[in-house]
Amino acid sequence: MYKNILVPIALDHERDTKSALDLAHKLLDEGGKITALHVLEHVAGYTQQYLPPDQLAKRRAEAEANLANEIADQEQVEPVLITGHSGRSIVEYAKGNEVDCIIIASHRPGLQDYFLGSTAARVVRHAHCAVHVIR
Repeated sequence: MYKNILVPIALDHERDTKSALDLAHKLLDEGGKITALHVLEHVAGYTQQYLPPDQLAKRRAEAEANLANEIADQEQVEPVLITGHSGRSIVEYAKGNEVDCIIIASHRPGLQDYFLGSTAARVVRHAHCAVHVIR
């Protein structure tokens, strides 16, 4: 059904990434590709001066290891780690990499984001491709 599926993974939240990846495998055309994407939130320059010199590198290495661990039992899934604002970066990555489907997990919302989580809502509103939301 889809040739290039993007599955954003939030490592800092309790989400069922296995369900999203299982769905991606079901919807993937033969010869297609699945990308597991984690977005590290950007740390503002004015706050970086207060961090230990190697803190950002440690944070990135830890996130890479956690992402690899999260998808360790998955075949045909490529891990990708980028830095930026999660909702905007997911949409930009999808557009720049010719993604034809995004499968994103959403938390149980509060009043401020009643129907979807804020990242999932941004992706649904701005993505140029199909978006499947998993709860």
